[in-house]
Amino acid sequence: MSDCIFCKIIDGQIPSKKVYENEDIIAFEDIHPAAPVHVLVVPKKHIDSLESLNPDNVEIVGKIHMAIREVAKNKGINTDGYRVIVNCGKNGGQTVPHLHYHVLGGAVFNEKII
Repeated sequence: MSDCIFCKIIDGQIPSKKVYENEDIIAFEDIHPAAPVHVLVVPKKHIDSLESLNPDNVEIVGKIHMAIREVAKNKGINTDGYRVIVNCGKNGGQTVPHLHYHVLGGAVFNEKII
């Protein structure tokens, strides 16, 4: 998608601080971190949100989760723990219409959301 900021990062049109990449996934530092470690994990194929998953693209979720494990290990937060967040749609707080997971760590998250 030509106007998607994450697609532009994937294509190299916008610089990012990459922390992980494979043929399907890219992970990079969030430019407005909400924690000492805040990485976005994004599929390279444009998918608008969780609501856009279907039988043809759902396997990407497993690949994203495996990438999240690698990101956590690479950032040194895998042993103490981390938080993974996916926002879906406007009311869910999704500000970029490209499926992405927030990996937050390096702090103690005591606040219970649910």
